[in-house]
Amino acid sequence: MNERSGFGAIRSVDYIIVLCDDLERMKRFYTDLFDFQVEDEEEGQWVGFRVGTLFLGLRPRGRSYDGPKTPDTSAKIQLSFRVPPADVDVAYATLMDKGIEVIEPPTDQDWPHRTLFFADPENNIIEIFADIHPRETAATSSGMHRVIESK
Repeated sequence: MNERSGFGAIRSVDYIIVLCDDLERMKRFYTDLFDFQVEDEEEGQWVGFRVGTLFLGLRPRGRSYDGPKTPDTSAKIQLSFRVPPADVDVAYATLMDKGIEVIEPPTDQDWPHRTLFFADPENNIIEIFADIHPRETAATSSGMHRVIESK
């Protein structure tokens, strides 16, 4: 990339903003389900959470460049959250307990991920995933892997 473009210096994604049609409903979802703590908030205008090193913000759609509301049946973005392998199944049980519809239950993919997919109230796709290795098929929710010898 051309160093003089200004883009050659990018080293990470600092924050992601999810545009919302119902900010309070989305705030409740992310605080209640994920137990994310609000780090920054301007009532009715902005809610921000710290997720590891990333800042996840929610703000209402309404600026001229936001575009129109997308259909309720259309996904807008996919957010992927990494957890230890056993926590994919713990998260699934939590979703079942809360009556949240699951798009795809825990699945060991052809690539080295165990995944779970569901949607937030505005149909953004949420992926909970764990890195798995073919020999690391059992783990506790503490993230400690137990290597299973293949036969």
